[in-house]
Amino acid sequence: MPVADDDAGAAAVDPAELAALVAGLPKVLLHDHLDGGLRPATIVELAAAAGHELPATDPDELGRWFVEAASSGSLERYLETFAHTVAVMQTAENLARVAREAVLDLAADGVVLAELRYAPEQHLEGGLTLQEVVDAVQAGLAEGTAQAAAEGRTIRTGTLLTAMRQADRWEEVARLAVENRANGVVGFDLAGPEDGFPPSRHPEAFALLERAYVPATVHAGEGAGLDSIGAALVVAHAVRIGHGVRLVDDLATDELADQVGERLGDLAHWVRDRRVPLELCPSSNVQTGAAASVAEHPATRLKRLGFAVTINTDNRLQSGTSLTRELTLLVEQAGWTLEDLRDVTVTAAGNAFLHADERATLIDTVIRPAFASAVGGRHRA
Repeated sequence: MPVADDDAGAAAVDPAELAALVAGLPKVLLHDHLDGGLRPATIVELAAAAGHELPATDPDELGRWFVEAASSGSLERYLETFAHTVAVMQTAENLARVAREAVLDLAADGVVLAELRYAPEQHLEGGLTLQEVVDAVQAGLAEGTAQAAAEGRTIRTGTLLTAMRQADRWEEVARLAVENRANGVVGFDLAGPEDGFPPSRHPEAFALLERAYVPATVHAGEGAGLDSIGAALVVAHAVRIGHGVRLVDDLATDELADQVGERLGDLAHWVRDRRVPLELCPSSNVQTGAAASVAEHPATRLKRLGFAVTINTDNRLQSGTSLTRELTLLVEQAGWTLEDLRDVTVTAAGNAFLHADERATLIDTVIRPAFASAVGGRHRA
């Protein structure tokens, strides 16, 4: 059920040529953690001021340490690296700076719409309240957006407030999301260790969100399997799935049989039939052991089978990545075409937590024209 190719010749672009085009294409990012996207130089500076000891004080060396430490093959080990980023995000000034720099870095990467997520409960050690954390982040995002515009780059941002599975502040964070929907917050997220912390721990949080019509996305199918994805859908009523890479466990090995609908499991059918968006993060999924390699990442198979696939960075610092890099890796290692890149970008824009008319405008006036121009420029060349 792939989307039909409405750009003649799009799929025929040479891979090397296509890889060179990726940086200039507009991008939409739905899954990016604010505390996983700091600049190494910023961490060094802020850690020195806060008296926090780092594993390295040279920015380049520190950047390499984050990638190496996050590449253990374990989600739990991966999550341990955040002790250093969260430690320097405990004041309003630091939170605003991190948010501002994140916007600038994303805009420079060609991202035109980004949803950044963070857990307010992790930034209270310096005496801030949950609301003060939100206010600081929103101030930084506004500054970054204005600065990017002054530099000739247009980017729109929204934030997702994350509750940590292993803590018990889910309802409090859900209420915070509802109260800040006019303050840049576009949705709710549940993150942290999947095993042992199912959405059924605090169903009242999701009931609160539903009553206020605030959408939720839930990390699932990364550190745990199909039951985790099912619980995200049925208990948390998630409208998007964070990662969801383990959904392939519900697919048969015969891809042709899958395409005619004979060999998908009930959960896979549910997700595909209802076009539940999957926030897949190739490099991160490889690091945590959820995927063997980018070349074999389930994103390619799931997209070919008609699932609503989006490509994301997850944590740019820990993966040493950008959205341009993630898409380029799929071109170089998994054979993705210009049509594939366009489809996942349109899918991401179409499933962002914006109103339908705003999503349509972004797709029709920014994304499709840019991809059509890329094809036209190639033919003219």
